[in-house]
Amino acid sequence: MSATILVSPSVDTARKVRIAVGDDLTVLQPQQLPATAPQLLAMVPEPDAVRSVLIDVREGASPESSVLELAGRFSEKYPSVKVLLLTDEAERLALGALRHGVTDLLDPDASIEDLRLVLRRSANGGVNHSETFSGRVITIASPKGGVGKTTLATNVAVGLAAQAPKSTVLVDLDIQFGDVAAALDLDPTYTLGDIVVGPGLTDPIALKTLLAQHPSGLQVVCGVHSPAEADVITPQHIDALLRLLKKEFRYVVIDTAPGMSEQTLAAIDHATDLVLVTSLDVPGVRGLRKELQLLDDIELQPATRHIVINFEDATGGLTVKDVEAAIERPVDLVLERSAKVPRTTNQGTPIIAAMPRDKVSRTISELVSRFAHISAPQSRWGGRHRGRLRP
Repeated sequence: MSATILVSPSVDTARKVRIAVGDDLTVLQPQQLPATAPQLLAMVPEPDAVRSVLIDVREGASPESSVLELAGRFSEKYPSVKVLLLTDEAERLALGALRHGVTDLLDPDASIEDLRLVLRRSANGGVNHSETFSGRVITIASPKGGVGKTTLATNVAVGLAAQAPKSTVLVDLDIQFGDVAAALDLDPTYTLGDIVVGPGLTDPIALKTLLAQHPSGLQVVCGVHSPAEADVITPQHIDALLRLLKKEFRYVVIDTAPGMSEQTLAAIDHATDLVLVTSLDVPGVRGLRKELQLLDDIELQPATRHIVINFEDATGGLTVKDVEAAIERPVDLVLERSAKVPRTTNQGTPIIAAMPRDKVSRTISELVSRFAHISAPQSRWGGRHRGRLRP
């Protein structure tokens, strides 16, 4: 049996943590926090059972400097005891926390479920012993460019972040020409290229210091600044990154490059949900049919697969039924052509956030609801395509 120590002045925080971990919790006030690790462990009935120490370092709680020193002492003397910090300034504290051996930084607004997952993982020595700890990986792909894949990826990610802020991450895996940062109006300090050359592939704290923060609560692995930086990024790097991300986040959304590169195949291999996007034109539909056939041939089949048609236009000559006949599969979701979508994308604000009542936003919300298991507004496609989206 493992036990947790919480140091926080907040009654609400204590309530949430107790629900998350059960009765094996000792709650201390900040003024009770001692200077040394042995002194802290001596304050609980069963010191040998302690596996997690969660310390609140928000304003009015425990001083950051003394907490970091204490974390360093635990890292040296009691490596089996993991120290976690409760903070609303994770980006500022992350580097110092990493240097002092802090295991994780938790947002004060984290849900009880997120607290439970992180603390259980901490009690298990940071190892993911259960499938419960594996996040949902949503890979968005297309056979050709220009079909609105990045726009869909950013909207889905922001929609999921509304349900799980700080527990949703968007990864730009268009290795050379990714523009997720531009679509979200981000100016990242660090990119995917920085992550693969340092400890970001193995250390959760190091990784989180390199993520860009979106106002929605979404965290982002941004694409490289120039195509030349992409030369060092291998499928093995992508595999390691995704393995770590799905242990740390409830939702991992991946925007891939057009086609079937090795990096894209690595992303599909990790996917619990594959979203395949095409425009309503002959080249796009033919490319989608070839992509589906390739995935079948190499037996790369995620648990769920969603077919999305973008830029639906009644004057284009092709219909949804034509697409279904060509690919021999049902279409799951259709997004109509709208001048509002490129306008909001160019402004760096996904339409699902800028215009939540818009018809396109409501349709995207249907897709988000399948991943987050939340109620979504009815789209104009109603039951016809809704029933074909597998939960």
